[in-house]
Amino acid sequence: MPEPVQVGDIVKNGPWAGFEVLSVYTRAQAIEDGQLIDVSKEAAEAGITIPVAVTQAVWAQYISPDNRSRKYGQSESGRLWDTVWMLACAMRRNKDKSTIHYQLYFIMKEKLRRLVTLKAVLHGGDHGESVITVMLQGED
Repeated sequence: MPEPVQVGDIVKNGPWAGFEVLSVYTRAQAIEDGQLIDVSKEAAEAGITIPVAVTQAVWAQYISPDNRSRKYGQSESGRLWDTVWMLACAMRRNKDKSTIHYQLYFIMKEKLRRLVTLKAVLHGGDHGESVITVMLQGED
């Protein structure tokens, strides 16, 4: 497993080779800060063995239901389950891809049902381990 990048390291490969690392913002820090929400427990229940986090934007826009959605019986736990279950299904269909775009429906305040496309990226975590981040289409 590769060593995590530290402030002061010199980048060895790629377009930034030779440059010094001035700042590092880790996945653990992003989870601690609330920019990422760790949903690994729920993802494991859906059969995903890799740690999974969703961005704060995904959580705020889709997983946390608005008042109208709550009137239709929507809950955070139900919407989170739908998100990770559909991710698990998409992963089974796209086994060799590191980026998967997948769709699911949410009840939203402006429409009864809205088809949403999310992006899941498989990448190296803070210590090079495999992790998945679920985000909006325009997020990196």
